[in-house]
Formats: sequence, C-alpha cells, structure tokens
Amino acid sequence: MKRVRFRKMEGAGNDYVFVDGIREALPLDRAPELAQRWSDRHFGIGADGLIVLLRGAGAPVRMAMWNADGSRGAMCGNGLRCLARLARDHGHVATDAFPVATDAGLRAVELLGPDRVRTDLGTVRCGSPTRIDLAGAALEYVPGDAGNPHAVVFVAAVDRCDVAGLGRALQARRDLFPDSVNVEFVEVLAPDLICQRTYERGSGETLACGTGAAVAALAARQTGRCSGHTIDVQLRGGRLRALLGRSSLAIEGPVRTVFTGEILLPE
Repeated sequence: MKRVRFRKMEGAGNDYVFVDGIREALPLDRAPELAQRWSDRHFGIGADGLIVLLRGAGAPVRMAMWNADGSRGAMCGNGLRCLARLARDHGHVATDAFPVATDAGLRAVELLGPDRVRTDLGTVRCGSPTRIDLAGAALEYVPGDAGNPHAVVFVAAVDRCDVAGLGRALQARRDLFPDSVNVEFVEVLAPDLICQRTYERGSGETLACGTGAAVAALAARQTGRCSGHTIDVQLRGGRLRALLGRSSLAIEGPVRTVFTGEILLPE
C-alpha cells in the first residue's frame, strides 16, 4: 500500500492535515473520503479537515481544502496561513510574500517570522442585522462573506452560549443559507477586542476560524460595537488580529507544525 507523507499544522487551534501534492501523487478524486478518514480524532490523524498544496494557476501555489465531513471548502484563513508556511519550507516559493490561488480567488500571504503569518482575505462584506424566528425564539445575526458564508450573532456571554444547538439550527435554515453557513458567536470585550466561538459548516465547533474572525471584526465595527482599524479576536485556540483596511481585510496570527508523519493510503 502507498504511504503518504503529511504535516499536521494548526493556526490558533484550527488544525488540518496538509499534504504537499506537488511532491506526493495524491488522488484528488478520493480527497473527500480521505478528509473524513484522516480527520477522525479517534481512528485517523485528527483534524478539522484536509488541505492539499498544489501548483497554482496565476500564482506559485494553490490551496485545495476539504472539511472534516468531506465537503469541499472554498476558503480557510487559518489553513491558508499554515499552507503559506508549508510552501516556503518546501521550497515552492523563494520569498516571504507571495500570492496563493484558492477557490475564492487569489489571496496574498506574508510570512512575518517562523511562526507568524499574515493573510489578505480580499474584500470581506457584512450585510445589515437580520432578525429571524429560530425554534420559536427571536434571533438577530449579521450576514457576512469572506469567500465563504458567515452569520455573526452577538451575545452577552459567549461561554454560556449554546454554540452547537444554535449553530446547527441556523445551518438548517436552507431558505436563508442554501450552501449552509459558518456561525460566529461574538462577545465584545473592548472597542478593539472581541471573543469568538465558531460553529463551522462541515466541521462543527472549531477552536478558531480565520475568515470568521475577519467577518466578526468587521461586523463589530460596522454595527458600532468596536472602532478602529485593528481588532484583536480571542478564540478558544489562540488570538488573531484583524486588520481592517479600506478595500480589503487581513488577518495575522500564529502557525505551528504539530507533527509530521506517513499514513497508508487505504485501498
């Protein structure tokens, strides 16, 4: 049986199995199945999903990602930051700043040191606060988009929030979110600091969500809860910084290799 080399990496606790598809002949048609197998935290490697590093189109490298349930993901801010580190370590790029092709478009990345990376997320949008009836109770959320769909729910105490229950209920509203949605539960701690938990589509609650942090920071500023162009986002797995520019938004934060290894490609 073929052995596949992988690297387990995490950014603020958002962890993925990375395979260098430039070096490894990985059958991408099996990626949904492999994402499910390898993401299993009891019988696999354990991760929020699978990310494959590939040759780029219009960029030196490309990111292809699958969630833990095997569904395809268009964008992942933390995964993209880790992939930037992997591409540099493996010699696929020669500089610390370069573009990466993703299913959501080209994204600029910059390595700020051995364990910190900034990612430009391009145009991030938030809509107007929307009030709906959810399981017999009124709920208000701010819709957002960072190359993938988000719904930001501001709460008084994020640690006491029913993240799984409300997250699943919002994801089930296919009349509002035909492609499902990543749900951010956000508590404002200061004008430049928020605390966030995320219930991601395809993965459930994760320790961090980079695109979710960007959307949550923008929603907090847009609704007057925060101010300024720099907002720190405290996540269960660490802290990210959202840099809110006029035409684009970037996030920066830690990246770390947890371990490397080989795994058998199942028949």
